[in-house]
Amino acid sequence: MQPPFAPYDPGKPNNRPHTRLRDIPLRMLVPNVLTLLAICSGLTAIRFAIEGRIELALAAIILAAVLDGIDGRVARFLKSSSPFGAQMDSLADFVNFGVAPAMLLYFTLLDELRPLGWVAALIYAMCGCLRLARFNVQLDIPNKPAYESDFFVGVPAPAGAMLVLLPLYLVQLGVEETLFVDVLATMYVVFVGYLMVSNIPTYSGKSLGKKIPSTVALPMILLAVVLVAMLLSYPWQSLSLAALGYLVFIPFGVRYYNNLKLAFDQDAMAASAEKENIKSKDKKRR
Repeated sequence: MQPPFAPYDPGKPNNRPHTRLRDIPLRMLVPNVLTLLAICSGLTAIRFAIEGRIELALAAIILAAVLDGIDGRVARFLKSSSPFGAQMDSLADFVNFGVAPAMLLYFTLLDELRPLGWVAALIYAMCGCLRLARFNVQLDIPNKPAYESDFFVGVPAPAGAMLVLLPLYLVQLGVEETLFVDVLATMYVVFVGYLMVSNIPTYSGKSLGKKIPSTVALPMILLAVVLVAMLLSYPWQSLSLAALGYLVFIPFGVRYYNNLKLAFDQDAMAASAEKENIKSKDKKRR
């Protein structure tokens, strides 16, 4: 009986054509390197949390957030966006804004409650994973209304990391860590996890950065410099105000979304009525 596969003969030359991977341009590697650096920063934050160096751990997470905000813009600027980079960016977000904040909170506040604190950390990390998976799936939804492009579904992962670390900012500001504070922090961590997987629309502000009037360009640059200076000089106060401001702004974002949705539905109903009116007139003419 003839064997199904020909035996391997090391002396016989291979007749198949040799396929060579094409060279990859350097510009394709730059965004991926930035993403890898962000992952390294998030993992380093976990190491600092284990060692009890809280300030360095928070700084590492902030650095990861900065790199996360840069890599996508660099990819679009260099025209080097790719599905591989998008998937790696999503994995980086899970590590940097899901796992790292959960571990940091557990090693500083939640560990006093032992199993309950660990469960809260797990819930937040898993909510971050689910939120990113849903975000990736929703990218492929066609024919979305234009107004929905300015909103996220639920709190995005970087903002969730900033919010969930609010108890740690307050402890750094001098709030005494007690059992009551630990219980509140545990409940708050679960609450932020819920915000991430909820269907609450949160304003993204993507359309704000497309065109900037020349009259406000210099004031915006000055404001950015002031914000960075405040963050470097008063980090815990600045981060606490940013987290509280984001929480306060969520209801206003929901109201803005509902107004846009109502206007869109009314326009769609008016357009549909107009089409029906045109069809009825055509039938009468016939």
